[in-house]
Parts: sequence; C-alpha cells; structure tokens
Amino acid sequence: ESLADGLKRAMDVMLAGKVAVVCGYGDVGKGCAASLRAYGARVIVTEIDPICALQAAMEGYEVNTIESTLGRADLYVTTTGNKDIIRIEHLSAMKDQAIVCNIGHFDNEIQVDALVAFPGVQHVNIKPQVDKYIFPASDGSAGNAIFLLAEGRLVNLGCATGHPSFVMSNSFANQTLAQIDLWANKDSYEKKVYLLPKHLDEEVARLHLEKIGVKLTTLTQEQADYIGVPVEGPFKPDHYRY
Repeated sequence: ESLADGLKRAMDVMLAGKVAVVCGYGDVGKGCAASLRAYGARVIVTEIDPICALQAAMEGYEVNTIESTLGRADLYVTTTGNKDIIRIEHLSAMKDQAIVCNIGHFDNEIQVDALVAFPGVQHVNIKPQVDKYIFPASDGSAGNAIFLLAEGRLVNLGCATGHPSFVMSNSFANQTLAQIDLWANKDSYEKKVYLLPKHLDEEVARLHLEKIGVKLTTLTQEQADYIGVPVEGPFKPDHYRY
C-alpha cells in the first residue's frame, strides 16, 4: 500500500485505467502488482525467473519485456534488487508523461546518472522528490517527458512515510522475539545467520490477529495427530512458502 501512497502524494494521479509495469515478481513485486490492480490499473509484469513469470501469468497479469511496453505504459515500478533494470534507452523511449519509480533497493535499479547526463535533456524540479526530465526531439525541440520520483530511491520512503504502523509492528515483533530467543538460548546458537524459528514466526502473526478481528479454528487432538503437528503449532515445515 505504501507504493500507492507514494504515487498519490507525489503525483496526485488516478491509477485506475493506467498501464503499470512492475519490474520483478518476487515478494515486493507481488505486493506492488496486487496493490496497483486493486486501484484499477492494468498491470504488466517483467520477470527473469520462469517460476515467478508463471505465477504472475496464473494470477492474470500480462508478462512481457520492458521493451514491449515502451510507448503504452503510464507507470514503471522497479522491485528487483538488481541494477540497470530501467536503462537510458528505455527512459528515452517511454510514453510522454510516464512516471518512473523504484521500490526495490538502491537508485541504480534505474539508470539515473545516465538520465541526468543525457545530451540535451531538460530537468525541471516540480517539487521535492518529483523531477521532470524532457528529452530533446530529433529536430531539437522538446520531446517526450518522464517524471522520476524520489531520484530513483525508495518511493515509499521518499514520497510517503514508508510502511504503515501495522506492517512495522509485525517487523518489530519479529525482531523482538528473535532477540529474546537468542538471549534465552544463547548457548545453543552458533555464530551464523538463522531463520526465525517457525513457532516464533507463527506467534508474530498470532499476536496481530485480534487487532483485525480474526478468530482461529483450533485443531482437535485427533486432527493434529492425523497430520503430524502439535495442536498449538507450528503447523508448517521450515521450508514452506506461504
């Protein structure tokens, strides 16, 4: 939701009906695509991973390349954690008034340096964290323009206030329970990185259910024995992907 929040605050734009390209369909990309679709955007996904691409297609998204969207997409969002996802040749060929932003990691997901240094490009700062770049046309006049948000850095932090408090509550609960467990069981842990134990992961979720009015069903002992789990959990193996 913080992606849409950043877009709304920065551009005051209606997302319904817009063609939005989400670069990457990992955990971040999945959330961005779902959020944009909920606003009525027509979402296209780009992917390198055949499994993630299949997931996106099975969710009903068009899966295509960035190159195929140039000239028709209104919004581009990078979510990959990789570099050079949107390159200068993409930026210069985008539809006029296209919005470009990043919610993946650093500003090198978009070739911002190449954009700033592009010969003849005009830069107009609209307001803090919103910059308009106007490319020169072949005859030297003003050509198509794009809007870059948060200088290519994280748009939900640069143009909004980051994650909502409920999301951060889950994150901080994760960290708190992890630290308590590390302290209480410090002699059983080696000096390496561990995944949060499944029973603590489930406890974090459990602690947040009452707030949103969720009531859990409880297994009978016979049901628990039948599927080989404790009545109180954990209910899934460590490798389970939700």
